[in-house]
Amino acid sequence: MAQVYELVKDRRVYSIDADCTVLEAARLMMEHNFGALPVVHNGELVGIISERDVMNRVVAAGRLPGTTKISEVMTSKPRSISVDETVENCLFLMREFGFRHLPICDGKELKGLVSLRDILLRYVAQKEAESRKMAV
Repeated sequence: MAQVYELVKDRRVYSIDADCTVLEAARLMMEHNFGALPVVHNGELVGIISERDVMNRVVAAGRLPGTTKISEVMTSKPRSISVDETVENCLFLMREFGFRHLPICDGKELKGLVSLRDILLRYVAQKEAESRKMAV
């Protein structure tokens, strides 16, 4: 079974501090085409903020993104997975709890963020490789 960290290990780890504003988070997500960002405080994972959080907890609630702190609207204490977790177990957690993004940690250190899209792209690449083998 493949480890989920293999899907993201070559990527730069992006995160944002809990004291930053929602506007800063939205700009970072837009700039890098992310759907979510891990939130850290003193180098430790404390939350996650997603596009859905911004829409539901800020925009629809009439809050100002430029003055609302991420810590006020993030999902606190997010479930995370370890670097040695399998893709299959990660997918199970995503399906079971309705997550589209899961932080990957080594102890308390944030090592990456895996998305449902990452897993889907891996699956498609595997199926394409299998099809090419069968065509030969």
